[in-house]
Amino acid sequence: MLDTKGTKVKGGSFIIDDVEASSVVIPEDFVEEQRMMMETTRDFVEGEVMPHDEEIEKLNYELTVKLIRKAGELGLLGSDVPEEYGGLGLDKVSSTLINETLAKASSFALSVGAHVGIGTLPIVFFGTAEQKRKYLPALATGEKIAAYCLTEPTSGSDALGAKTTAKLSEDGQHYILNGSKIFITNAGFADIFIVYAKVDGKDFTTFIVERDMEGFSIGPEEKKMGIKGSSTCPLFFEDVKVPVENVLGEIGRGHVIAFNILNIGRFKLGAGCLGAAKEAIELSSKYANTRTQFSKPLSAFPLIGKKLAEMNIRTYVTESMVYRTSGLIDSSMKDIDQNQPDSGQLLAKSIAEYALECSINKVFASEVLDFVADEGVQIHGGYGFTQEYKIERIYRDSRINRIFEGTNEINRLLIPGTLVKKAMKGELPLMQKAQGLQAELMQLVPGQTFEGTLEHETHLLLMAKKIFLMIGGLAMQKYAMELDKQQEVLSNLADVMILVYAMESALLRTRKMIAKLGEQKAANAIEMTKVYVHEAFDDVDRFAKEALATMESGDVLRTQLSILKKLTRNTPIDTVAVKRGIAARVIGAEKYIV
Repeated sequence: MLDTKGTKVKGGSFIIDDVEASSVVIPEDFVEEQRMMMETTRDFVEGEVMPHDEEIEKLNYELTVKLIRKAGELGLLGSDVPEEYGGLGLDKVSSTLINETLAKASSFALSVGAHVGIGTLPIVFFGTAEQKRKYLPALATGEKIAAYCLTEPTSGSDALGAKTTAKLSEDGQHYILNGSKIFITNAGFADIFIVYAKVDGKDFTTFIVERDMEGFSIGPEEKKMGIKGSSTCPLFFEDVKVPVENVLGEIGRGHVIAFNILNIGRFKLGAGCLGAAKEAIELSSKYANTRTQFSKPLSAFPLIGKKLAEMNIRTYVTESMVYRTSGLIDSSMKDIDQNQPDSGQLLAKSIAEYALECSINKVFASEVLDFVADEGVQIHGGYGFTQEYKIERIYRDSRINRIFEGTNEINRLLIPGTLVKKAMKGELPLMQKAQGLQAELMQLVPGQTFEGTLEHETHLLLMAKKIFLMIGGLAMQKYAMELDKQQEVLSNLADVMILVYAMESALLRTRKMIAKLGEQKAANAIEMTKVYVHEAFDDVDRFAKEALATMESGDVLRTQLSILKKLTRNTPIDTVAVKRGIAARVIGAEKYIV
């Protein structure tokens, strides 16, 4: 993504820089080809997958594989695979749209997502020309299905603590793998496995393992809380001979592949959560309109309307974040020739640039889906607790997203940690901005009056960024190199950054909509943005106070709190009335609306 000066936007820079609305990608920018891919995906889900929904949930391998191959025939598996290897080579916005639309297919969507994302992308991004020719055409059609194998019994979040080993054979032709993996999606029917092992017990390396290799076996299906229609099994390696040409990337550089693929996985997970949240809103609003209590439909009760409004608002913000981030990733990768020898390194660097934003998307979207699903069950009442209604499954399925692709706790540590690393490398002037803020904070902040549309909310966003610089600067000064041990403070900083990115994404999208469509057509978006920014700003204040109370005490704390009070000075708006208007529109449409 280029800013208005034509400069590529640096990852994490949103926390210190102003961003022009015209520079971000929003759903209202979708072109006809992208909308056609969305329609193709929707038609496939509704026409081919949903009629077999119950059977898929019973873990029917044969049916799932058959449907995955049908998806391949439609091109839905090849969006990220270059055309020369049998794919479509689509932009990341298009592949994100496919991912979101597939979400209605529940467990099947997870099977497809694991295949096209973390299963196939390691070869797309880091494979040799020969590896790409050998594997990608079959992966793009679904003839072969992929799985990603990182987690082990003793290493989940600590991926580099893996115990699976690889040793070069005496003839130098194979690596001999020994060890195990757990919780591997698609394991029951996958053909190609992206496996991580330590060469000689120390050099973390990636291997392409084929299902029929001798000594490789697959354990029984896990009995899971949700996503029951997806295969999840352990893997076992007993002297498995993997040809040396199946080393993916370089020996000892497996972490580069693992972490960058996880970044993409986190972003794609956010898109899947978005699609599920939209379905939950549709199910809940329709139920609220048909269920009658006290001679009135549930939707006529203000507290039910409030729930639907809040579900819709948070989903709007999530959608704004997801497509903004897809635009950033697109711009970072689009000029890289993947046929060049150094393309893997360039791709790794371009993905890593927005690692922070990918983690933000993952955390925010997974927690929004949990909120939306929970409220959906509540609207359904007792029926929401029965398997007769799909909202029950959405509720169970949603829970894994806060664990997948690095727990939300790990991602909360990564968000400020990545920002600090960028600052230490001189990539972002974080400390300079924080120091420049000190003099400003000691001055009186005059009262503000706001007249233009969203000017008040834009001011709150600016104050939220200053609050982050204030508490972030204090944390870096106080703890210096020991900051990584202060996990509670890091979590506070992460939450403020997440809220800033969310507030800003909604504001930028709505401003761009106003410029394109006019205020009247963007009226609902304007109201949702107002409510979200004001409520998020209150959360920013709360996280900042908690961080300050952790770092300081006595007179120093009182001084810092008085400065914070200047930055958080705000006249609240009547969110109750605004939410009633939003609720009425959702209830009228019986679905997620912008």
